[in-house]
Amino acid sequence: MGKKRIVVKIGSSSLTNGRGEIDLDKLIDHVHALVLLRQEGHEVLLVSSGAVAAGFKELGYPARPVTLKGKQAAAALGQSLLIKSYIEEFNQRNISVAQILLTRPDFSDQARYKNAFDTLSELLARGVMPIINENDTVSTEELKFGDNDMLSALVSGLVHADELIILTDVNGIYDSNPATNPNAVKYHTLAEITDTMIEQAGGAGSSAGTGGMKSKLIAAKTALNLSVRVFIGHETGSEKLLRILSGVGDGTYINREKATSFPIKKQWIAMHSHVSGQLYIDEGAEQAIISNGKSLLYGGIKQVVGDFSVGDVVEVHGQNGKLGKGQVRYSSTFLEKILHFHKEEWNKETEIPNVAVIHRDQWVGTVYK
Repeated sequence: MGKKRIVVKIGSSSLTNGRGEIDLDKLIDHVHALVLLRQEGHEVLLVSSGAVAAGFKELGYPARPVTLKGKQAAAALGQSLLIKSYIEEFNQRNISVAQILLTRPDFSDQARYKNAFDTLSELLARGVMPIINENDTVSTEELKFGDNDMLSALVSGLVHADELIILTDVNGIYDSNPATNPNAVKYHTLAEITDTMIEQAGGAGSSAGTGGMKSKLIAAKTALNLSVRVFIGHETGSEKLLRILSGVGDGTYINREKATSFPIKKQWIAMHSHVSGQLYIDEGAEQAIISNGKSLLYGGIKQVVGDFSVGDVVEVHGQNGKLGKGQVRYSSTFLEKILHFHKEEWNKETEIPNVAVIHRDQWVGTVYK
């Protein structure tokens, strides 16, 4: 087994009890497993939930709070308790860890997205294990990732991970709910996550967490689109992560046979960028960018919609709908001006070359969504 870059996601129910406390036995079990991965030479990033679940008791709540201010207050306290426990346990095993708290704007802003990649890369290069969580103290519902399943998928794509391991209290993906259907059939391997699977999946499995199998399937589909292999399942003991990597984990392995690298610039365009407008193109331009791998030239543009500037991201539409999106090299004002000129009005001195409006390196097709 060669050296791999692995993202491990651990949910709230796997770290805490229902009383709003960190379950130290559970946490130590995970720490032992993560240490063994490191000892085998793998690079490891941990996406850990549990801040709200670990903090609400200290605030006097009898159960997980439901108000935004209650959740954020519990997260502020619980995150401190959680990272303190991780530091103490990993330090005993001579491993340094770093806390990384992320929000949606860290992904939607291109500069911050690149900074997150650079920081995580530097930590891994220095032998430090990042422990990542959403910054629930400041995140509002409108700006949240949804849950840490999605955060783990996006992080795994960002760092070009080889594997994403999502540990949960269910031992894999079934064709129906095994809790209510004793005849449910487990999928041991999958090449795709279908919309039907997602629609049939349920919500949160415990009062401690926010996710459920549905969120894990959505996250797995996202990770697949980012060329990351995924495992969803349940394991215990210090060797659980090594068993999963060796292919004998108690869960479901999800992997496409053919996967291509997805650079972080294209990840940002596909997953996180704000769309500022639309370009409608002719059949020749569509053929060029979809079938021939070319850039979008301004000569193929039929209509410009929206108000956008150089560097903004726009959708591109062809004869049969949306083809993808990309980062433009010219503003909407400039492109509209060009479209209003007739070719015969341009002489050789003033004619503008048929340059790329969206270069191939800044283009992402609709397969990534």
